[in-house]
Amino acid sequence: MNPDRRFLGLYALAWAGAAIAYTPFLTLLLPMHVDRLAGADSVRWLALTTFVGAIGSSIANIVFGWLSDRTGGRRIWVISGLLLSSGLLCLMPMVRALPLLISLIVAWQIGLNMMLGPLSAWAGDRVPDGRKGMLGGLLAFAPASGALAGALVTIPGLADLPERFAIVAGIVVVCVMPLALFGEDGRLDRPDNDAPPVTAAAKALLRAMATRMWLARLLVQISEASLFAYFYLWFRRVDPTFADAGIARVLSLAMLIGAPTALLAGRWADRRDRPVVPLALASAGAAAGLVAMALANGRAEAIAGYLLFGLSTSVFLALHTAHTLRVLPDGARRGRDLGLFNLTNTIPSLVMPSLTLALVPSLGFEGLFVVLAVLALGAMVLLARSPETSTHA
Repeated sequence: MNPDRRFLGLYALAWAGAAIAYTPFLTLLLPMHVDRLAGADSVRWLALTTFVGAIGSSIANIVFGWLSDRTGGRRIWVISGLLLSSGLLCLMPMVRALPLLISLIVAWQIGLNMMLGPLSAWAGDRVPDGRKGMLGGLLAFAPASGALAGALVTIPGLADLPERFAIVAGIVVVCVMPLALFGEDGRLDRPDNDAPPVTAAAKALLRAMATRMWLARLLVQISEASLFAYFYLWFRRVDPTFADAGIARVLSLAMLIGAPTALLAGRWADRRDRPVVPLALASAGAAAGLVAMALANGRAEAIAGYLLFGLSTSVFLALHTAHTLRVLPDGARRGRDLGLFNLTNTIPSLVMPSLTLALVPSLGFEGLFVVLAVLALGAMVLLARSPETSTHA
C-alpha cells in the first residue's frame, strides 16, 4: 500500500478515536450524570466544570505539543495520554461531589491533551500539502464517529451509566492504538514535490493567513462549543418527550451527513487549490442553522436547524484543521503552534458559560442562538476577505 494512504488510514482511525474520547462524554454522558446529580442546578454545574476543564485543556495542549516538538517524536506522548485519559474516564461515574468532579475533569483534560496535542502535529509531520484537503475530509468522519459512539452507548438496555463510560474508553483504545504502534513517526524524510520554495513574502502571507484562520475558528468554535455543551438540555426543553437515544441519533446524523460532504469539499480544494472557499461557505451555513434553531417551535424544526448547523460546522472544523497545517510558518514548532491554535477550541469554553448564563435566563436559548449566528457570520467575512494561498511551510 502507498505509504501516504496507509498513514492517512491509520491517522483517520486514530483521530476518530480521539473524537470518541470526548464527544459522547461532553455532549451526553457528563450532562446525563450532572442532570441526575444536580437536577435544576445542572446548568451551573456544567458551566463550572466546562470552565475549569478548559483551562487545564489549554495549558496541556500547548505544553505537550511543545514537548513532542522538543523530543522529536509524537508516539510516546500519544500512548501515555491515551492510557491516562481512558483510565480517568472510567472513574467519572463514581464521582458524586462537584469539587471532586471538577478535579477529575481537569486531570482527564490533561491526559486527553497529552494525546491530542502531539496527535495533531503528527499529521503535519507526515501528510504532504497536496493531500491535506483529503486529510481534512477524512477528519470529518471523526465527529461522526464520536456521535455514533454516543448513540451506541445510549441504546436503551445496552449498558448502565458506569458501563457506558467504560465502553467509550475501550473504543478509544482500539481506534488510537494502531497508529500509536504502527504509524511512521517524525518529519517526512522526502521533500514535498508539490511545494514551492518559501520566500520571506510567502512567510508573511502565511502569518497573515494564520491570524485570520485563528480568528475565524475562534468565532465558529464559540458557536459550536455552546451547542456542544447545551445541546442535550436545549433539546429537552424544545421537546421533553424526546428520549436520550433519539437526541443522540440527531447528533450522529448531522455528523454523518457532514463527513462525506467534507470529504468531497476537501478533494475539490486540493484539485482547485482553493482551500478557503469551503470554509467561508460552511461558516455561512452554520449561521443559517443557528437562526433556524432560534425560530424552531417544535421537534421537526429543531432537528432541521441543528442538522444544517451540525453539517456546516463539521465541514468547517475538519477542513480548517487541514488548512491550518498548510499555513503554519514553522514546521519545526508545529506542535507548539497547534497548541496555540487549540486555544480557539478552549477559549470558547471559557467564554461560553458566562455568555450562556447571561443570555439564557433572560432571553432563552433563542437569544443565545441569534448571538452565535452573528459570530459565525463574522467568521465568514474574515475568510471571504482572505487571499487564497498555495504556499507551503
